[in-house]
Amino acid sequence: MENTSKKTRNMVKIAMIAAIYVVLTLAVTPIAYGPVQFRVSECLTVLPAFTSLAVPGLTLGCCLANLLGALFGVNPTGYIDAVVGTSATLIAALLSYLAGKLRNKGLRYLLVPFFPVLLNTVIVGLEITFLFNQNDAFWKAYLMNAGSVGLGEAVICYTLGILVMVILQRKDFYKCLF
Repeated sequence: MENTSKKTRNMVKIAMIAAIYVVLTLAVTPIAYGPVQFRVSECLTVLPAFTSLAVPGLTLGCCLANLLGALFGVNPTGYIDAVVGTSATLIAALLSYLAGKLRNKGLRYLLVPFFPVLLNTVIVGLEITFLFNQNDAFWKAYLMNAGSVGLGEAVICYTLGILVMVILQRKDFYKCLF
């Protein structure tokens, strides 16, 4: 009985993380999709440093946000983003989870947000370039797309994301949540 209850609690926590990600993404719809993105929801990409439940939660949330964006016609990369962008989120969440285990606090603050920035820069930058590049200057277009995605990701992850980390680490606040 207790094991089932724990599984249910974990599923609810995963669903809550996913729901918060979706709501935060849709709340800033005009700047959440496309080559210039400032997804406020990406501040949650630091959560795997505190709980492994954030890995499926973020992955599900990203997938749903991308699908809803495509359904509502506000995500220019459409349903492809539900696969490609979500894959970037999954890999970044797994790496952030591992970085969260580092003992060195400074290194943890540097690396946990780094992986979402790096993977979204590279993968989503490629996705946008492949889908929308109409000329032969692929690498120039890629550098512009990757740069704009990376800049938005870095701003969110290294400001709001680190703020989330600081709040959650204060007096083990995250243990109350997770």
